[in-house]
Amino acid sequence: MKKTLILNLVVALCFVMAGLAWAGEAKDDVALHKSCKYCGMDRGAYAFSRMLIEYDDGTLIGFCSMRCAIVDLANNIDKAPRLIQVGDFNGRQLIDAEQAFWVVGGSKPGVMSRRGKWAFAKKEEAEGFLKTNQGKIVSFEEAMKMAHEDLYEDTRAIRERRKMKRLKMMEQKK
Repeated sequence: MKKTLILNLVVALCFVMAGLAWAGEAKDDVALHKSCKYCGMDRGAYAFSRMLIEYDDGTLIGFCSMRCAIVDLANNIDKAPRLIQVGDFNGRQLIDAEQAFWVVGGSKPGVMSRRGKWAFAKKEEAEGFLKTNQGKIVSFEEAMKMAHEDLYEDTRAIRERRKMKRLKMMEQKK
């Protein structure tokens, strides 16, 4: 009986420590994932749009925006996301992306996307954003679908901007 109690305590302690390690990792996600895997943008500077995905194999990856997270989800079709978090637009803290109130569209352009996709922890904050910037409150699934729809046009625009930047740099070297 005493051995069973000790074993149960050890197992419980392991779960608690693993949970604390994960919570610390998620809390300090910007320090662990300073730049976006796909575009190289500073995730700290984009704390209001950053995303963090934990896959079922334990892989944890940080992105600057929903656009780059969509790219990773498409590239890792055989992995299931265990948790998807997003930066709250106002508070900058990570929140559960599926529980967030998403505002899509409006006058504020997105990060890595022409159409903005912003997450809010509270519905009142999303509604307040709408008053100034327009847009539409949607579910996480709807925001993800819209991000997929926007991917081609957003990628084309990024390529064009980078091409112009390279040409400008080449002209300056002459």
